Amino acid sequence: MTELARIVLDPAVLVGKPVIRGTRLSVDFIIGPMADGWSEADILRNYPGISHEDLSACLAYARDVLRSEKIYPSAA
Repeated sequence: MTELARIVLDPAVLVGKPVIRGTRLSVDFIIGPMADGWSEADILRNYPGISHEDLSACLAYARDVLRSEKIYPSAA
């Protein structure tokens, strides 16, 4: 759970979206380039204020949110 200490929710920063501590870079903003095929090196080069551990924390946060999501299938 220590990697999640890197992700914070603060109503004063991006209206409380989860962001990398000390930045205004939201988890979904960082995951976007990953989904588009950017490598870790590409992201770190373009956002030099973050680290490998920050990227890992973003992925862990997304994993945990999706893991706790409840799905209720609807009848078709």
